[in-house]
This record gives sequence, structure tokens and C-alpha cells, in this order.
Amino acid sequence: MILLSRDAILAADDTPSEIVDVPEWGGQVRVMAMTGTDRDKFEACMVGKNGKPDPAKGLENFRARLAAACIVDEDGHRLFTEKDVAALGRKSAAALDRVADAAQRISAMSQEDVEELAGN
Repeated sequence: MILLSRDAILAADDTPSEIVDVPEWGGQVRVMAMTGTDRDKFEACMVGKNGKPDPAKGLENFRARLAAACIVDEDGHRLFTEKDVAALGRKSAAALDRVADAAQRISAMSQEDVEELAGN
């Protein structure tokens, strides 16, 4: 086994992406895995003032928030901001499910992680 240096770790391209067909939207989107910082921000928006998962926050627009955090352009820049989440949440549930499933998978977010964030 090779021990990695600081520079090797920081230079590693470790955020995979994949193209997801979204027929409801008439095409495809690129879904990129969340970075550590992105995942922490995503999880923080679901936590209540007591520091524990808030069921109301965890379930509200979960798929739209996850899609907004992971849909990127060809250069890897996010297409959506937090301000877009409500509008994105009004899009097809089937489309959002497809994107959210891909985002969860490539971001190593297990079903148990999702349930914990939702306060279940």
C-alpha cells in the first residue's frame, strides 16, 4: 500500500459525476458527488436549533435540495442555489427522484443517512 502525501491527497480527483436521463425535463443533467463541505452544508440545513435532525426541515424539499446541491454544468459549477430550491421542488417528483437517487449513490449517502437527516 502506498502512503499518500498531502499534495497527492489534495490533487486527487475524487468527486465523480454521472449523466442522468430526465425525460420529464426533455434531456439529461450532470449530477456530481458532494464534497465534504457540500455535504456538511446540506446536512446542516436539516438540523434544528437543538443540534438534532428536525423532521420538518429534513423532509421539506429534500429531493429538491439534494438536486440543487448536485446538478452541475459541464465545468462542474452548480446550476442552482438555495434560492432555487422552492422552484425546483415544484418540478416532477419522478424527475427529482431520479436525480436524488443518483446524487445519493455517488455521494455515498446511505438510506440510513437520509432517515437520520429526516429525523426518523
